[in-house]
Amino acid sequence: MSSLSLAVRDCSTMLRRNLLHARRYPSLTLNLLLTPVMLLLLFVYIFGDVMSAGMTGGGDRSDYIAYVVPGILLMTIGSTVIGAAVSVSTDMSEGIIARFRTMAIHRGSVLVGHVVGSVLQSLASVVLVGAVAVAIGFRSTDATALEWLAAFGLIALFALALTWIAVGMGMASPNAEAASNSAMPLILLPLISSAFTPVEAMPGWFQPIAQYQPFTPAIETLRGLLLGTEIGYNGWLAVAWSIGLAVLGYRWSAASFNRDPK
Repeated sequence: MSSLSLAVRDCSTMLRRNLLHARRYPSLTLNLLLTPVMLLLLFVYIFGDVMSAGMTGGGDRSDYIAYVVPGILLMTIGSTVIGAAVSVSTDMSEGIIARFRTMAIHRGSVLVGHVVGSVLQSLASVVLVGAVAVAIGFRSTDATALEWLAAFGLIALFALALTWIAVGMGMASPNAEAASNSAMPLILLPLISSAFTPVEAMPGWFQPIAQYQPFTPAIETLRGLLLGTEIGYNGWLAVAWSIGLAVLGYRWSAASFNRDPK
């Protein structure tokens, strides 16, 4: 077998390992998935009429459902990838990573298995949260097939970027609890973005905090693709943020993995 074939085989084996772990221990994924679902139901049914009235001058909850769902979908990714940080940290602390280093396998396959498995779980979580959103009234009737494809590509790219960051956090954490805590910004950042309210409605001193972060341009781009709102330069910013975070997370993870254990 060629070196490429061996690398693909090892990556497939590690991916299958991580998917089996996720299937055998679904409680972590379900707990992380519960956060965006609960926030979606909370903001729609508790604050929906008030938020819609404040944003549009009316009281139609459906307007706010359309506004909030793109942000919740990307928040779902940030919530789900925390599982990758916990899983990587667990492997590090239990010694299996040290064992993998001594085996005749492609070194990158360990990280690739975690990353691809986490991205697949993130996409599945987005589909489940999207189904809940549709059940409570979200509709995207004006989006074309090309816009839906672009939206899916953006979600997948954003999931890849956040997963690499989460893997780096897991590699740098001494235990699973520390990994979970260090990855909490991936849930908190959407709360201070344009996910729940427009940036223009925020206090002037707070607007730069909400604007200059990765979630806001990604949310605005996804909102534009699904609802036909103005995207402007947010599309390029979302792609740039995603690529930059993916490269940073990859280099961080690879450096931590290749570092000799103390």
